[in-house]
Amino acid sequence: MTMQSEITRNGLWSNNVALVQLLGLCPLLAVTSTVINGLGLGIATLITLVLSNSIVSLIRGFVRNEVRLPVFVLIIASVVTIIELSMKAMFYELYLVLGIFIPLIVTNCAIIGRAEGFASRNPVGPAALDGLMMGLGFLLVLVLLGGMRELIGFGTLFAHAELMFGDGAKSLMLEIDPDYPGFLLAVLPPGAFFGLAILIVAKNWFDLRPAAQRQPTPAVAESA
Repeated sequence: MTMQSEITRNGLWSNNVALVQLLGLCPLLAVTSTVINGLGLGIATLITLVLSNSIVSLIRGFVRNEVRLPVFVLIIASVVTIIELSMKAMFYELYLVLGIFIPLIVTNCAIIGRAEGFASRNPVGPAALDGLMMGLGFLLVLVLLGGMRELIGFGTLFAHAELMFGDGAKSLMLEIDPDYPGFLLAVLPPGAFFGLAILIVAKNWFDLRPAAQRQPTPAVAESA
């Protein structure tokens, strides 16, 4: 397996930030009441990972070990500030919905973890790819969890898509049944924990299935 393939597999599946490392759970559980909320935060996190990983990799030879963590945090904070201001200018209503969780990307352990554990030890190409794949894996979980909670909680998908894609995107909303009463638990914090647990169980089951299929079936002892 090539290095690029390994980085891609780790980011999307084997070492997924949300399902395996269990990092970034605060925003993951807090904002995934709809697909659009999860997509917005996921894209912001992905961009942060790609840019911070790339910058850390570029300067890794010039930063002394004693100050590397403060420098990495400063880089991440600068990137997040740019993203926050850009979102505030271009997607103001979505920015208001996501609220404090945009600046809190700075404290996401996954981002500082990739900067310290991978970007600071690898060239810029692999570092950027690692940020892209880790961010994409996190984004997919955000969207999946948001879709599950929105569908069960509100009976819709892609509600308020206009917050990200403009007024023309209102038609993207799918509604199961206009008379669907909704299921409040799904959009409350306990619903987020249940939804994430379901995704983790599904991933672990999928990973363990091939191993179980490879195990030989015990031979039945013949009767004397």
